[in-house]
Amino acid sequence: MYTVYILKSRVKKYLYVGLTSNLEERLKRHNNGWERTTKAYRPFDLICTEQYKTRAEARKREKYLKSGCGKEWIKTELL
Repeated sequence: MYTVYILKSRVKKYLYVGLTSNLEERLKRHNNGWERTTKAYRPFDLICTEQYKTRAEARKREKYLKSGCGKEWIKTELL
């Protein structure tokens, strides 16, 4: 199973959309500052997860959520 997840920074106005097969480990990496792209925005709250059977399905959803329309959906539906 693959998980598409959305993180919200507690300290800055920043959302991060990602994809993983091990959510617990991935969240630990983000919050411990081991990921260069999110290090400056930690700590994070997990605001949404979606499960997919294949990586291709999860990647398609991740790409949508990273698009302008997807970010708008996140702001109107989740925040």
